[in-house]
Amino acid sequence: MQLPASTFTAVDWAAITPTLHPGETGQAEWRTLNVGDMRLRRVDYSPGYLADHWCDRGHVIFVLEGELTSELKDGRKTVLTAGMSYHVSDFGDPAHRSSTSVGAKLFIVD
Repeated sequence: MQLPASTFTAVDWAAITPTLHPGETGQAEWRTLNVGDMRLRRVDYSPGYLADHWCDRGHVIFVLEGELTSELKDGRKTVLTAGMSYHVSDFGDPAHRSSTSVGAKLFIVD
C-alpha cells in the first residue's frame, strides 16, 4: 500500500461530525476523513446492528471496543473482539457484511 502525499496530520475524531447510516437493523455512526483516494473512518455500530448490504470493497478493520461478526457471502463467519483486526482486498474473496449483537467501535481504512 502506498499512502497518498499529505502533511503530518493529527486527528481529533471527536471533533469530526458523525453521519448516521441505518442498517437492516440498528445503525452505524461514521466519522470520516478522506486523504486522497484513502478513506479513514471511526465507526460505531449500535447493539443489534446488521449491515443492509453486502460489500465488495477492500478494507483494513481494527476493533477498538465490542464484538464484530464479519460474514462472507459464501457463509463463512468470523467473530472479532477488541484488539483484533481483519483485512480483505478488492479482489478475490466473496462479498462481506458486518453485524454485532453488543455493539462495536471500529477504525477502518479503505
